[in-house]
Formats: sequence, structure tokens, C-alpha cells
Amino acid sequence: MKFSTMDLCQELLTSIEELGFETPTPVQEEVIPFLLKNTTDLIALAQTGTGKTGAYGLPILEKIDRNNPKTQALILCPTRELCIQLAQDLKCFSNRIPSIKILPVYGGTDIKTQLPILAHGVQIVVATPGRMHDILQRRKANFSAIKHVVLDEADEMLNMGFEEDLKGILSNVPANAQTLLFSATMPQEVAHIASNYMKTPHDITIGSRNATTDLVRHEVMVIHAKDRYQALGSVII
Repeated sequence: MKFSTMDLCQELLTSIEELGFETPTPVQEEVIPFLLKNTTDLIALAQTGTGKTGAYGLPILEKIDRNNPKTQALILCPTRELCIQLAQDLKCFSNRIPSIKILPVYGGTDIKTQLPILAHGVQIVVATPGRMHDILQRRKANFSAIKHVVLDEADEMLNMGFEEDLKGILSNVPANAQTLLFSATMPQEVAHIASNYMKTPHDITIGSRNATTDLVRHEVMVIHAKDRYQALGSVII
């Protein structure tokens, strides 16, 4: 299978080609056709680095109503860095569809800079749970038009203590919204979220459940705190 054979609009196919992608990864090959044809909730288990952003991002971009400025998709992820990365990836995929607006929302920066953009209208919001829950408590987000909710790296979000924030956010999402849960593992806490906020989800597993990926190598360096930036620079270089 190639991206060119998938039922994606020409703007997306052109962007994919310009990014140098031709053949989908296994998770993309399974998830993209399913999401293009179905509105069913989905649990997809796949390791980090396997192309999950494209797997859910491309179908969501395909289904976004370009003429409606209201928020139609919410993507939740555990960290500021991943939030920025996901938003940038989605912008690259949709660079030929300027009417689709994407906003990363995360902590560690002034919330007052994010609220006006959100109020002006963005179809896709990529957010960390803590900041998104804060915005909801301020009544500064309108989720009435949301059709897709993605929990990306759900296991990591729960490991980082975001369970209550996630519950608060999901309770504000329309009951008929499609929920997509992507995770590397399926611990009890993730299963609990799925059972409470998903409706008979379809299950796609790439590789073995709860297995680590061969695409990521983990190393540990024990250093003094004062040396951390120099050590990081040595690793990067």
C-alpha cells in the first residue's frame, strides 16, 4: 500500500509527497483506512516512533470542515515538547490547506497569549491536559463542535498524574465525539479511561502488547546537576 492509493484529498497527498513519504508505516496502514471509513472509537497500541501522528492526523485533517472555524478536533498529549511537535507535524501535513488552523496549547508560557487565538477560532487544538483543563475552568474554550478527541501516549499522561485533568476534559466533550486512544502500553489505568469514556472501541495492535520498541534506545548518565547542560550538549553533538 502507498499513500497515493488512500482516500485522501489531493492537498494532503501533495504535502505527504513533498515531505518525502511514500509508504505508510504499519500503524498508518491499519489506522488511516479505518478512520477514513468509520466514526467508531479506536484503541491503537503502537510504540513511540511508529508514525502515530500521521495515523490519526491525516484522517482528522481529511474530515475537518474547512469552512467552520470552531474547534472540531482535540488532541491531548503528555508534554509541552510533544505538543509543539504534534502541532508542527499537523501543520506540515496541511500546509496546502491554509484554511485549517491548528493551535498548540501548553503550560510554561503565558496563557494570555493562547486565549485570543483560541477565541478567534481554530479547528484543531493540540494540548497538554493541565493547561487545557485550566482553560476549560476559565470557560475560555468551546467544545460544542468537537467531533474527534485523541489521547496520544495515554499511558504517559496517566503516569504523569493527569488522570483527573483528563476526566475533567473528557466530561466536556460531546457524547457523540469519536475518541481515539493511542498508547504504547495498556496498563489498568488506561483500560479504566477507555471503559469509562469510549463506546465499544475497535482495537488495533501493532506488534506485541506492552512490548518495548526497537526504534528507541535508552541510556542513563549519572551526573551532577551543575553539569547537566554540558552533558546534554556532549550527547547532542
